[in-house]
Amino acid sequence: MKKIIFSVIVTAMMMAMAGCGSSKDVPYYTNIDSVSLAASRGLYDARIMPKDELTITVNTTDPDASVPFNLQVRNQLSGGKQISSGGGSLQGYLVDNSGFINFPVIGKIHVSGLTKTECEDLIKSKIQPYLARTENPIVTVRMSSYRITVIGEVTHPGVFPVSTEKISVMEALAQAGDMTIYGKRNNVMLIREDAMGEKHHYRLNLNDANLINSPYYYLQQNDILYVEPNSVKAKSSGIGSSTTIWFSFIGIVTSVASLLVNVLRK
Repeated sequence: MKKIIFSVIVTAMMMAMAGCGSSKDVPYYTNIDSVSLAASRGLYDARIMPKDELTITVNTTDPDASVPFNLQVRNQLSGGKQISSGGGSLQGYLVDNSGFINFPVIGKIHVSGLTKTECEDLIKSKIQPYLARTENPIVTVRMSSYRITVIGEVTHPGVFPVSTEKISVMEALAQAGDMTIYGKRNNVMLIREDAMGEKHHYRLNLNDANLINSPYYYLQQNDILYVEPNSVKAKSSGIGSSTTIWFSFIGIVTSVASLLVNVLRK
């Protein structure tokens, strides 16, 4: 009888240990001390893509000179009068499927594939001939529709706007409250759409610090990160609850076994 009880206890302990067997996969960048990050040197610049919404403002020393190049937002006043406002937050340009925007006075300008700085320089060169020689216009371009999506085994899945136009995989996960302990850190799926509308998927290993050197470390606008559940979560979903049930069962078995051992000793 004692052998049977001992076997039950050992089995329960092995089941508990099996549930914790994947703990080595929980930390990020486990090999970072042995990985050179020299290849990550350089600042990231997002590139404009079709369906991006841009905010573009033009400023000149003579305020009247920039008026034709700024979208005018008309507000109705009492008495039927109107005023025009050139507020940057209201100036939206939607990049069409061919990569063009329709800019005032100039007409269509191809901006797809350009960085923000390249787009600003291009627009500046287009409007310069329409201004006085002494004018040095300041063109500001912002991607007002830059956002990424994080779903799956994270604390707060959702769609997150990126005001800085730059966000890494780790920053995106932090926005979503980080992965749960049931997320596969060595097999995160990145879904990305290119400028032609074709979708691609990539597998990211967040246990490996080499990710910092990869072209997928920084996310592009409209990227989707999907954190898959690990085997523990997948198995527990079949019974409608987490592994807490297993630990509760193990606790009950251990308590009963201990009680029987004490009884048999008497």
